[in-house]
Amino acid sequence: MSLTENLMQTPADLISDDVSESKGKLDNTHYLLPTVSRWNYLKTHPKLMPYFRWFALVMMVNAYFAYQAVATLSNISALASVTLISNMVLANFALAILIRQHYVVNLLFWLATRMPTSWPLTLRWSMGKVYHFGGLHTGGAIAGTLWFSALVACMLYFQFSEQTTEQVIFSTQTLAISATIMILLLAMIISALPNNRAKQHNRFEKIHRFAGWSVLILFWLQSLSLAKDQQSTQSLFEFIQVTPSAWVLALISFSVILPWLRLKKVAVNIDRPSNHVAIAKFDYGVTPFAGSSMALSKSPLFEWHSFANIPSPDEPGYRLAISRAGDWTGDFIEQMPSHIWVKGVPTAGVGNVDQLFKKVLWVATGSGIGPCLPHLLSDKVPACLVWSTRDPVKTYGNEMVDEILASQDDVQIWDTDKLGKPDMVDITYQALMRTGAEAVIVISNKKLTYSVVHAMESRGVPAFGAIWDS
Repeated sequence: MSLTENLMQTPADLISDDVSESKGKLDNTHYLLPTVSRWNYLKTHPKLMPYFRWFALVMMVNAYFAYQAVATLSNISALASVTLISNMVLANFALAILIRQHYVVNLLFWLATRMPTSWPLTLRWSMGKVYHFGGLHTGGAIAGTLWFSALVACMLYFQFSEQTTEQVIFSTQTLAISATIMILLLAMIISALPNNRAKQHNRFEKIHRFAGWSVLILFWLQSLSLAKDQQSTQSLFEFIQVTPSAWVLALISFSVILPWLRLKKVAVNIDRPSNHVAIAKFDYGVTPFAGSSMALSKSPLFEWHSFANIPSPDEPGYRLAISRAGDWTGDFIEQMPSHIWVKGVPTAGVGNVDQLFKKVLWVATGSGIGPCLPHLLSDKVPACLVWSTRDPVKTYGNEMVDEILASQDDVQIWDTDKLGKPDMVDITYQALMRTGAEAVIVISNKKLTYSVVHAMESRGVPAFGAIWDS
């Protein structure tokens, strides 16, 4: 009898001996222990997660420099004031952009996961939060926009104020470029607000991409225009050589361009076990590391979607499990294209923090199994799995379900079609107590991920999951 046949005949046995099949739920008051303390409950709350702490740190550092700048600006010339503020603008935008660069992200994960598993759990827990670096991105972007607003205000003051004795003339071209940049930056900030981004994600992506590119070009034009306003006759090459800020701008430009240098259209073989899921298989000379993701697009200028790579042991290439979750994924499953665009390099994701622990409990719902499977198959870190999904064989196919069941000794699959939706917090805690895992990694929707992560961490268990910051 195959593993799949065993799954279908005894689905409840794969979960727990105490499952109530009539309701498909567990009695969480019976299994779940109280939180460690009220303070622990508060400090692990999603609204106080490291992402927001990094954001707060960036804003506080900028507030300090703003305080220092207020005292400094009154003692320096107008052009020196503009230069000082311009440097703060570039410093913040450099942080915001570089921290998202694929190679930088991979480096951060590599450094964070060098910590041996023999080190104290508290330290490894903290290093596991490396993927919250998005707080630096958001903080840098907002602080950079605020500094740029100050720059425009400063330029207008020196240009039109009768109180200044300095003869400062900014060309109409410089002022027009600066105003355009300001409008584009505000459009990017507004589109990135959580509610706007959630409701209009495609619009958010397009505004960020095209407005971002436009701002980068305009920054170059503004820098050259300012140099011209200072009676400089330097060429672009000379300007880059002698202007420190130009080197930062060049680094930012290179960072933005680099992923596009790896843009290619590749062949894809698609297996569709159901109308809900497509398994896309690639073999174009790239075998990504377990836990990385790759971005796909049918229209590379307009939208990109990232999916977790599933390398096949001892086979070249990789697979992606693509579930129906919107127009793009729905069209992909229906049309089953023969070729698709990819760009950038395989990029580390939250699952890579499993290397910091002696044993990990993976918790997935639906297509969240995709990011888990590479780690289960690689078998580099002892692991166990709890997976809640609708009819697994019908949805994902015999081959994938057999592969999942064979990946580790302790695999529990909850068939929601037969058992209903489980209490994932309680079922996670039961599995944790039974298996002795050190940490929990959750791959699910936003609400459930935050719920499980907070429930585990407030009880002193390291837990990790996506934070929807992109």
